Amino acid sequence: MKNKIRLSILDQSIIPQGKNAKEAVEETIFTARFADALGYHRFWLSEHHNSSSVGGSVPEVLLARIGNETSFIRIGSGGVMLPNHSALKVAESFRMLEVLYPGRVDLGIGRAPGGDRITAALLNPSNNFSEESYLTQLDYLQLFFRDMAETQYGKIIAIPQSESIPQQWILSSTGGSAAIASRYGMGLAIAKFINGNVSPSIVEAYKENFTYKLNLEKPEILVAIFVICSDSETRANELRKLYHYMLAKFEKGQFEKLPSYDQIEDYAFDDFELAAIERNKGKVISGTPARVKEELMQLAKDFSADEIMISTATHSFEERRKSFELIMREWKK
Repeated sequence: MKNKIRLSILDQSIIPQGKNAKEAVEETIFTARFADALGYHRFWLSEHHNSSSVGGSVPEVLLARIGNETSFIRIGSGGVMLPNHSALKVAESFRMLEVLYPGRVDLGIGRAPGGDRITAALLNPSNNFSEESYLTQLDYLQLFFRDMAETQYGKIIAIPQSESIPQQWILSSTGGSAAIASRYGMGLAIAKFINGNVSPSIVEAYKENFTYKLNLEKPEILVAIFVICSDSETRANELRKLYHYMLAKFEKGQFEKLPSYDQIEDYAFDDFELAAIERNKGKVISGTPARVKEELMQLAKDFSADEIMISTATHSFEERRKSFELIMREWKK
């Protein structure tokens, strides 16, 4: 029986130790082509700022290249941090992508800074970090996509005009953002890789309050999570330690480039880091292909999800590529 749960990829252009941003972005482009050939459903790019360990800052620019390198896979942002930008600029960027790649473009929207608040304020000096402003921007975005925006001086048109609208999603790790997805009739992308303890209960509220046909015809749910897969359970556990190391360092405010497992093989976690590992264990799934598939299917069942989106970071690009291949091969069985 064919697996009806779709499988997608979130790419953050992570820069491992010993590599640079150009290499990380080139790996992102290769991964997009590879994912397209393997049959993944979507390929999303993230937005991060003021970090030397991440190369992905402007998803809309890289998506223009990704779209040209792929043929079937949907491409999009996971996400554009809307308060960092003008709603009109976002509408025009994604309308341009929709003109270039009609019917394949997703606009995943978030409201986190994508870094620190100082950088966010520099990106958009009018950003006051309030929910009211965020909702106003979402309102404006709908008007721009539908050519309904006007001022006292006349109509404002987001160009280029396109026959179709990018599919819109709200990124959520809490019930508040899920409620916003319901209000606007958008897809709900649950960021379990950010909040490993997010409750499936947000899905029920999302479905119950979904505004039909405002954007999507029906509720759509995807769950995004860190995943690492290997032929060997031993190697999968070693790579999982890398995630524990990375996430524990993040909680200490240490955003260093990702090391190799050999560099941290003998690393002993302190009490703070061990507590962080316990808090973060719900963010990561690891193991051999059959085990990973089983856990991902259970995750989809728990959240009534139509789709699972996986994010994978390793020092070795070959191991990362292999992980995506092993998962999809098992997924198709």
